[in-house]
Amino acid sequence: MFIRFLLALMVGVIFLGSCASKRAVLTSPSHGNNGSRETTEANRRGATSTSGHQYIEQYKDIAIAEMNQYGIPASIKLAQAILESGNGNSYLAREANNHFGIKCGGVWSGPSVNRPDDTHNDCFRVYNNPEQSFKDHSQFLLRKRYEKLFTLDKNDYRGWAKGLKEAGYATNPRYPELLIDLIERYELYQYDRAEVSYAAKEKREEKIEEIIEYKEEVAPKEVQEEIKSAVAMTIHEVKASDTLYSIGRRYGVSVEQLKQLNGLSTDSLSIGQLLVVTK
Repeated sequence: MFIRFLLALMVGVIFLGSCASKRAVLTSPSHGNNGSRETTEANRRGATSTSGHQYIEQYKDIAIAEMNQYGIPASIKLAQAILESGNGNSYLAREANNHFGIKCGGVWSGPSVNRPDDTHNDCFRVYNNPEQSFKDHSQFLLRKRYEKLFTLDKNDYRGWAKGLKEAGYATNPRYPELLIDLIERYELYQYDRAEVSYAAKEKREEKIEEIIEYKEEVAPKEVQEEIKSAVAMTIHEVKASDTLYSIGRRYGVSVEQLKQLNGLSTDSLSIGQLLVVTK
């Protein structure tokens, strides 16, 4: 009798173990598929960095304020700042609060710093704070060369990205794609605002036209041209097999130079990460 009881108990344990095993097998594919979809979606969008998110959070308000005043999409200003300052890690951004590489030109009477660029000793503006740099960047764009851009809607980031390249802001043929990629990767378009009305847009365009005409009369063209060189940076998008060493060898720069240009403290890279390799 006792033996029969033991046999029945063993059968019950085996049956319960089998059911538990089946339950585990049935539930695991659901979690696995979700994880795979999330990973695939993340890879499709491209990698975003913590420093990038921190930078955006810190400067989105001034970008929005400048958009509301002049019509430059906040997404465009933020994307340009991310590219040109390396998320605020470039020498000029850290030491001079200069996030857009604006040079002294013939009209700057404030503090300055000398750095190699077009020559070995170019003069760059030093600002009291980064917000001044963002405002000065708007003033730089308020020129005849970029006047057509201000007729675009202030949430037309694609039009602005292409228009900047066409107007000579950058020499890199992929500059519009780089801006659009950053805007969509970080969802910077969420900070753009549609036009309130046609009348409001028309009023803003008239104000911009007056500002540009006044500046054309006051500041000589040759002085304006000295203020900022066309952005000629080369950008590399990190692939699965890339390392800082292999990227450095490809472009003829050292690992330390790559770290300095991009504000990197380690050798870690993410697939889809954009690295400045020359400036």
